[in-house]
Amino acid sequence: MQVVSSLKSAKNRHKDCQVVKRRGRVYVICKSNPRFKAVQGRPKPKRRG
Repeated sequence: MQVVSSLKSAKNRHKDCQVVKRRGRVYVICKSNPRFKAVQGRPKPKRRG
């Protein structure tokens, strides 16, 4: 999985690529070609009560 600063080029690599937001990160997932996976950002730090 590649960590990229801009996902604009990553989501246009293949027609099956999808942009998904999970736990504060933005992922590009591609089930037909898994080498196109990418991630951007990092999750927010957890607050302690």
